Amino acid sequence: MTVLENRGLTEPMKSAGAMTSALECAMTADDKVIILGEDVADPIGGVFKVTKGLSTKFGTRRVRATPISEQAIIGTAIGLSMVGYRPVAEVMFFDFITVAMDQIVNHAAKLRYMSGGATPAPITIRTTVGGSRFGAQHAQSLEAWFMHTPGIKVVMPSGPRDAKGLLESCIFDDDPCLYIEHMGLAFSTTEDVPVADFRLPLGKANVIRAGTDMTIISYGPMVRPSLEVSTTLAADGIDCEVIDLRTLSPLDLDTIFESVTKTRRAAVVHEATQFCGPGAEISSQIHEQLFGELLAPVVRLGAAYTPVPFSTALSGYPTHDTIVAAVQSAVRA
Repeated sequence: MTVLENRGLTEPMKSAGAMTSALECAMTADDKVIILGEDVADPIGGVFKVTKGLSTKFGTRRVRATPISEQAIIGTAIGLSMVGYRPVAEVMFFDFITVAMDQIVNHAAKLRYMSGGATPAPITIRTTVGGSRFGAQHAQSLEAWFMHTPGIKVVMPSGPRDAKGLLESCIFDDDPCLYIEHMGLAFSTTEDVPVADFRLPLGKANVIRAGTDMTIISYGPMVRPSLEVSTTLAADGIDCEVIDLRTLSPLDLDTIFESVTKTRRAAVVHEATQFCGPGAEISSQIHEQLFGELLAPVVRLGAAYTPVPFSTALSGYPTHDTIVAAVQSAVRA
């Protein structure tokens, strides 16, 4: 049975399983898709078990466990991409990306540009964020750094269905993609996810709740809390529209502007630090384009400007109550 014939079949999956399904589908469709990273091969199958079973099915030639060297992992992935492969390179935690910044920012992101399009770098870098109890060096949200870097796409799913559709799209995109997984989402919610090949467009946000009074813009782990806030506020007579960005770069400004033109108020919510976080750019874009239409300044809610503490009580992440209070203040201003 072909992929297209299977497209309508779904199974309940959590995000970790949906990503495994995406990798399996991609590796089945194209033998140039390979995986490399620390502990990705069986029996471990990745620290969060996303690659579990794949080396058994496809062999260790295509699912390569590597030494603990982020520079080597990304450097090898770039070299493989230049000779026709589509490598999926895993960097275990987002903080460890810093070790390979030269390879990502000065090589992967620039090869297509410097070669006049002759040398794309179709690599997907999977990395994990979240969970302060892993310590300050294992939980930092650095997505704004890469939004600032031309030439690389930045993706962060909020649930199982998007986890599969966005990962497959990253793998088959001809530009380097940074695919950020939040460990708090890996085994939490369950959704019906297509079993076969399934791709969602990169750079296209998803309006997951329509509303007229306030636009709440979020991505990744803060999407579900934003939806819960919208339910709470509905009981207070405030009708919120909720946007899941899905992709941070390219940023779907058209969907954002269309929504805020209607609601005339906006809040941006994320786990990255509020200072110089993604919300700063989104807020600036809204103010520049829609200043005369706004009924209140754009609200930004993010983490405290501090290394991630071990205690979740000190994290400074937006909470249900802080988001509710910020929206109420903006609507009643």
